[in-house]
Order: sequence, then C-alpha cells, then structure tokens
Amino acid sequence: MPNLMRFSLCLLAGLLLSGLCLPVLMLLGRFDWIALLVATGKPLAHLALLLPGDLWTQLTGVEDAANNPHVRSFLEMCMGVAQLGLLLALPIYRLGKTS
Repeated sequence: MPNLMRFSLCLLAGLLLSGLCLPVLMLLGRFDWIALLVATGKPLAHLALLLPGDLWTQLTGVEDAANNPHVRSFLEMCMGVAQLGLLLALPIYRLGKTS
C-alpha cells in the first residue's frame, strides 16, 4: 500500500509538471513541441474514442462526440500531457526510493 500511495503522489507531481510545461512552451513560442506532444497522444485518443458513442455523449454533452474534431483534439492533447506526466513520474518514483 505505501508503494501505491508513493506512486500516486509521484504521478500527481508528474502531471503537475507536465501541465505546467504547456504554458511555458507557449510563452517560449515552441508550438512545434506542443504539436509533437499532441501527436504522441493520437494513438491512445483513437483507442479511447473506440469506446461506445453514448459514453462520449454523456461525458461531453456533445452529440456524436466520438466524431467531433474538437473533442478529438482535446483528448489527444490530454493523452499527450498524461503520457508526459507518467514519464516524469517514473524518475521521481525511482529517485524517492529509499534503499
């Protein structure tokens, strides 16, 4: 149980860091990096959109949400940020491990 709690806290820290990366990248004008971040989220977003359409309609309140380009791009960005958060959480988890 302590390992699960520690990993959850590390994941939260990783998500916070990756969430802060977006405004920093925008301020620096690195929109190409943001586009790469969105591109990394495309495969997982596509898999998530294969879930039943009624689920997406209830979640978003948009008719035919699985085929809506705005929902798709937002989900791609969220998946990219989540992947970056997980990648940042793993080294934080390893650094915090006591031997």
